[in-house]
Amino acid sequence: MSAPNSRFVRACRCEPVDVTPIWLMRQAGRYMAEYRAVRKQHSILEICKTPALAAEVTITAAEKLDVDAAIIFADLLLPLEVMDLPFHFEAGEGPVIESPVRTPQDVQRLETNRASDLGYVAESVRLVVKHFGAKLPVIGFCGAPFTLASYMIEGGGSRNYIHTKRLMYTEPDAWRGLMGKLVEVLAAYATEQVSAGADALQVFDSWVGCLSVEDYRRYVLPFATDLVKRLQKTNVPVIYFGTDSATLLPSMKETGAEVIGVDWRLPLDQAWSSLKFKGAVQGNLDPVLLFAGQEQIRERTAMILKQADGRPGHIFNLGHGILPETPVENVRALVQFVRELSPRYSTPVHGSAGAAQ
Repeated sequence: MSAPNSRFVRACRCEPVDVTPIWLMRQAGRYMAEYRAVRKQHSILEICKTPALAAEVTITAAEKLDVDAAIIFADLLLPLEVMDLPFHFEAGEGPVIESPVRTPQDVQRLETNRASDLGYVAESVRLVVKHFGAKLPVIGFCGAPFTLASYMIEGGGSRNYIHTKRLMYTEPDAWRGLMGKLVEVLAAYATEQVSAGADALQVFDSWVGCLSVEDYRRYVLPFATDLVKRLQKTNVPVIYFGTDSATLLPSMKETGAEVIGVDWRLPLDQAWSSLKFKGAVQGNLDPVLLFAGQEQIRERTAMILKQADGRPGHIFNLGHGILPETPVENVRALVQFVRELSPRYSTPVHGSAGAAQ
């Protein structure tokens, strides 16, 4: 770990901090001119696979926004390539999986022994850690088994997840085989990021909100729990985040993840209450609010901080990633509002080692 005493890591562990830490999902992205300049020269996958470039966009965003943690720049779907499932990006369409997984035979063909081929992401982490040292913690990440499975089966994004749920319901052995293979690859991939110096890991379950509580518990929770337990062997905190997941939060907490990410659809205090205030929470400003005036942003920031009520274990974040076209000045203002306002809702802790002062 590069910054184990940072306010971000301390908050992940529900320890007192001087001010509420803030970082933002997709903080390196198209809304930022510096990132667009790099994208003019390189594709997303080229950036991901070139550690110097991935480190550059990670560092630039964290420094420009003055956030409390840097999350490594990588794509959620990178592990698919090493499982022998190629994909590409189409303009306006997002990722396209070239041969979707639809049958038990397709699942059997997937490889699990090439996770080390993703070492370029760990190298990106290593470069960012070298740059920041103890000044700023670095977050590694991976997708969650269900979300990656849904991409693999649907062939890309989806509205109804018909193919995914059909395989889940009608081919339970194949489903278990697919989820088990994903856990193997993701655990190895994310563990290597910690070996390179990552201070925490976030598991993105972006599409899990399409499931009922019953289906989540039956078809997903055992595998999400297995992944979290394996990642916890690295001794860094694990953040588990899903969108549209208000009904799933208590079940998601059963994975044992130290931090549960909350989207914007549920007030933060209600979300934390549904977890019986056990462990840390991360969230949960609506990303679209960053298109509003700064006074509105300030008001909503204060509201979320008030809902957190000064309890140790709140990490401020958006309810999902920063959107393209978001005004950079509003994102920077949000960070400053959190710094300014959060001490009003808690007793300041002196001597806490913070980051990004």
